[in-house]
Amino acid sequence: MTDFRILTDDVWASPQLTPADVSEAADRGVTLIVNNRPEGEQPDQPTGAEIEAAAREAGVAYAAVPIQGRPTPDQAAQVGDLLARNSGKALMYCRSGMRSTAAWAMAATASGAISADDARALAASAGYDLSGLPL
Repeated sequence: MTDFRILTDDVWASPQLTPADVSEAADRGVTLIVNNRPEGEQPDQPTGAEIEAAAREAGVAYAAVPIQGRPTPDQAAQVGDLLARNSGKALMYCRSGMRSTAAWAMAATASGAISADDARALAASAGYDLSGLPL
């Protein structure tokens, strides 16, 4: 069951994806999947390789920027670069979607694309509380 949450028209966040979710994301116009989950964080999570294979099969680009805890400025910059180079919708995921949302917000505010207040409001509308994240 998918739980894609819209941050902007072109950036979505999600809890852990399954290979079936990848195909649904592709059907909804996603052109890039960004995995922000470290391998083996939980024993039952699909591997990055499984998600990457499903993405390749669906014609969707795949990238991994594993994040443990709060994203670092470097991780946020990596995410921001991936999003900037993507020409369609991007779907970022981790265990709950929170780290992905935080990385997006840090990248978007650092680039000046959005204000901190707007990033927090968009995250909140998707169900993520960034009030404790310095932006």
